[in-house]
Amino acid sequence: MRKSSGDRIFGVETEFGCLVSDASYGSPEAAVETIKDYLFHELKLGAIDLHARDDVFEPAQSGGFLMNGARLYIDAVGSHLEYATAECRSLKDLVANDRAGQRQIVRAIREMGLEDVVSVYNNSVDHFGGHTFGCHENYLVRGDDDFLNNDVHMLYPFLVTRQIFAGVGRVGGHILTSNTMRPSYQDVMDNPVDYIWVSQVYGVIPDASVNFQLSQRSDHILKTIASRVRFNRALINPKWEHFYSHNGMTRLHFLFGESNQNEYAYALKVGTTLLVLRLVEEHLVPEELVMLNPIQTLRDVSRDSTYRWIVELADGETLSAIDLQRRYLSIAEVYRGESDQTNWILDEWASVLDGLEKDPMEMADRLDWVAKLKVVNQYREEEGLEWDDDALHSVDLEYHNIDPETSLFYALQDMGQTKRLLKDLDIIEAMTDPPQNTRAKGRSKLVEQVIGRKGPKFYLFDWNGVALDRHTYIEMLDPFETYDKI
Repeated sequence: MRKSSGDRIFGVETEFGCLVSDASYGSPEAAVETIKDYLFHELKLGAIDLHARDDVFEPAQSGGFLMNGARLYIDAVGSHLEYATAECRSLKDLVANDRAGQRQIVRAIREMGLEDVVSVYNNSVDHFGGHTFGCHENYLVRGDDDFLNNDVHMLYPFLVTRQIFAGVGRVGGHILTSNTMRPSYQDVMDNPVDYIWVSQVYGVIPDASVNFQLSQRSDHILKTIASRVRFNRALINPKWEHFYSHNGMTRLHFLFGESNQNEYAYALKVGTTLLVLRLVEEHLVPEELVMLNPIQTLRDVSRDSTYRWIVELADGETLSAIDLQRRYLSIAEVYRGESDQTNWILDEWASVLDGLEKDPMEMADRLDWVAKLKVVNQYREEEGLEWDDDALHSVDLEYHNIDPETSLFYALQDMGQTKRLLKDLDIIEAMTDPPQNTRAKGRSKLVEQVIGRKGPKFYLFDWNGVALDRHTYIEMLDPFETYDKI
């Protein structure tokens, strides 16, 4: 059970991009199917779904739960590989579980001998096609109407300015335009809105006015909050569902975010958000921090090459994003001393804000956008390139290659130029071992049990329960319980 108001379940879902350099090996869609099948059928790292979780998005055999508590699957709409971490209660567990999933994907590619033709990326934008991929954070929050309808707007100023340390950086920009093939009103009414893609409603063209910006996703966010997110991509997508809900708590799903390569930035992004969610739940964020125009500010902060990052609040006050973050930090100091993790978050939050104010370019060891900008600039200078050269998009992309042998980010890490949260052994252990203090532990044991069976099998796995056969169903309603005695 939840031990205190500071104890929270959280996890991250990452949608991966895939490139196949030799067409004779098939399409990217075929490549990710091959990777998924190898992980489940050859390496036997998880129990593949025998049932359709969703007839459109996740039909039978599209993926399943892994022994490390996570879930790996192919999202049938878009045919992209997706990895959802196990339920976590510590930042170290989260980052380790996330990186473990990437290592499993790389392992499959290498064991199949495809490393020279198939590459997988945790970037969040397609520079040429205009598409954007998600890195979605999930947090267990108070599930009452007061929080979801009246308080959640107090998160927006934090989320909009969080990118100054959480952004992964991107070369160039996009402009959303009205699509001439926009579906009619009747089209929308005749189809579940989740089947309508943003790309069917809005066109995307390159924005030549932007050389580099903090966020890969900021140009593609349309609203602050929306439940119909394929039509209206938003900062936040509330999830009123039972899979992740328990004891008055429900899942808050963030759409604005991107997949950090740097472990430190990843942990700080989630850690600061944990504290701010608690501040909002406890009504400790003053109304004076409400932002005048969150979506416009999101773009303005991302695109501000002066790094002054000036934002305007609803009452007319202007201040820097750094100072706005400091106001949240100052309020969150009320939690200091309750745990080592909380103290780490508070200390590093303050340290990063001080560093950004002094000189952002000195933060390359811990912030992705700074590290990427330095790599891109070095390449530009060496090759004599202008910002509009397509080669820079390739450099941007290779920063996000998840293969440690070829990734530009991992080259920096191998040279000791990144601040780490983990040891390599932590990641290796997390490839098979789930977090030890959530229901992922019990579910992992049942996955291992099912994989070891011989003969015909019947089972059904979900986040909140497992059917081991047609007569045995084990409920796992409490994500804080381990269910390891079953």
